[in-house]
Amino acid sequence: MTIGVGGQTQAQALASLHDMTAGAEPIALDEYRQRIARAQQRMQALGIAAMYLHAGSSLTYFTGLQWRPSERLVGAILPSRGEVQFIAPWFELGTIREFMQLDGPLHSWHEHESPYQLLAAVLRSVLPSAGGGVLALDESTPFFTVDGIAKSCAATELVNASIVTSWCRMHKSAAELALMQRAKDMTLAVQQATASMLYAGIGTGEVQAFIQQAHRQVGASGSTFCIVLFGEATAYPHGVRHAQTLKDGDMVLIDTGCALHGYLSDITRSYVFGTPSARQRQVWNAEKTAQAAAFAAAQLGTPCGEVDRAARRQLEADGFGPGYAMPGLPHRTGHGIGLDIHEWPYLVSSDQTPLAAGMCFSNEPMICVPGEFGVRLEDHFYMSDAGPRWFTQPSHSIDDPFGLGG
Repeated sequence: MTIGVGGQTQAQALASLHDMTAGAEPIALDEYRQRIARAQQRMQALGIAAMYLHAGSSLTYFTGLQWRPSERLVGAILPSRGEVQFIAPWFELGTIREFMQLDGPLHSWHEHESPYQLLAAVLRSVLPSAGGGVLALDESTPFFTVDGIAKSCAATELVNASIVTSWCRMHKSAAELALMQRAKDMTLAVQQATASMLYAGIGTGEVQAFIQQAHRQVGASGSTFCIVLFGEATAYPHGVRHAQTLKDGDMVLIDTGCALHGYLSDITRSYVFGTPSARQRQVWNAEKTAQAAAFAAAQLGTPCGEVDRAARRQLEADGFGPGYAMPGLPHRTGHGIGLDIHEWPYLVSSDQTPLAAGMCFSNEPMICVPGEFGVRLEDHFYMSDAGPRWFTQPSHSIDDPFGLGG
């Protein structure tokens, strides 16, 4: 039997977990101010007069205001010089003020009024060119909002704000790295506890429910997402429609994460319930080797795409691929992570962004064998001043995935 897989009840597995959030501090007000200043320096260098931040992760990143986007416009205008201007529905002002971290003028609109005309008026009030110039739009802004802004700001050139947002957000601070480290520690503990309570006959839905409870046990509000797959279904990177029941000899794939003060974890573990077959062992070992090859290639100054190519070269040497062909790796090797589960830059061959300190990535060169099973070992690393550093240590072996055997 695979070490650490099965043997405990759900109650015993939950009892092994404890709240892990003590000492984890949210992003401080001074850091939000530093982010604003850095963004404004970037905007001035690029000739951008102002930036619109839509409700979502970029609004949170720069101002600390957390708000779920909807059809009602909630956002902020950040001029290249001056203070942030917030925009929100009038009836939400009390709640908005409660969630605001940075001070700044708060402009409101009533339900029968156009928030886009209000945005245009605010823009005219903060720009010397009476609303003209270049306005960078948060790339997550929905089209209906972009359309409304374009019609209300006809004298303004609209550009994609990712040249500012991604440039700032891809370089994580020490405070961000600390929150991500803790979130990943929490999810790894949940992964280990989950493996310990598996038994023949358990369903994927019951495992997902346990993982939700386990994430709450370690101090999160629950799982931000949860993929649980058994047997042949593990060959599909993001799962299948139907539930599965665990059988002896099945490959198990569990991909899950949580959030801590907005920063995310995302860890996948693959292992066998029972005794691994020779074929499962071969594929699992090839996956571990490809993951190691990707990590070794992640050196400061190296293009992100080279990390993906390094993983694929190793997989091809082990008989998989080539390219995206299966059996093999059908997707990119990894993605950036932070306030969003997928952020810039990406470990894909076309991304030529040089690796630099503060960048954070998943490392998950999954092997899919259609009709049989799949193996994904996903851990994350960050770029330090001395090169790549793991947030979580990769799986130890197919026989002892959590390194419990000493």
